[in-house]
Amino acid sequence: MQDDGEWERAAMIEKRKRRIRNPEATREVILVAARTILAKDGPEALSLSKVAQLAGVNRGTAYQHFSTRENLIAATLQSVSDIIFFEVFGDPAAIGERDVQRVDIVDVSERLANFAMENPQLGRIWLLQVLSAQDPSEDPFWREYAGSIGRFSTTEFAQPNIDVEVFSVITLAASFLWPVWAKSHSKTAQERKTLAHRFAQEMVRLSMYGSLNSEKLPHVAAQLENSYPPLPPRLRAVR
Repeated sequence: MQDDGEWERAAMIEKRKRRIRNPEATREVILVAARTILAKDGPEALSLSKVAQLAGVNRGTAYQHFSTRENLIAATLQSVSDIIFFEVFGDPAAIGERDVQRVDIVDVSERLANFAMENPQLGRIWLLQVLSAQDPSEDPFWREYAGSIGRFSTTEFAQPNIDVEVFSVITLAASFLWPVWAKSHSKTAQERKTLAHRFAQEMVRLSMYGSLNSEKLPHVAAQLENSYPPLPPRLRAVR
């Protein structure tokens, strides 16, 4: 598995091989560099000069796209949210408001667990920024994630009186913290993939017999029963 931000750096290097004249492409190169720094050192390390240097553009060009450091940080976090949205839910331009009663809960859980496992630092930084924001609903992924849970909670498929905010924070926090544990208990990409699958399955099981009305969702119960692997041996921390 590539390290967090490695695919971003590869894409950035490839784009720097060509002289970019398209403003939108230049903006994306700058954001790729910003996400790389964000994942490695956190938002405190983001500066227009550092990002411009990594992106291979001059500071004046960077300032044309992001007039202040605050604008750069906000745009970088927004781009991370857009990436998570796409990886978990798909293209927002194509799906509109999703019919929550037709969502494949198992698939969404797997997608979220895999993204978190492949992008641990970036995901945790994004989550901390969203949870500390005055209005998390301004974030595209949070808005859809918590919003879809809220819409689902009003259907016959949910248990009554779900606290949508608490449930959203618990599930997202667990999703982006599980890779910390997984990293110390795995050596290969395949092992981490297996751990991501285990996490997704357990999250669905907890939801199935906690927040979901299991009697209304027999197909989800069947998916859980058919996909559960044998219990793994007790793991020890990797030294």
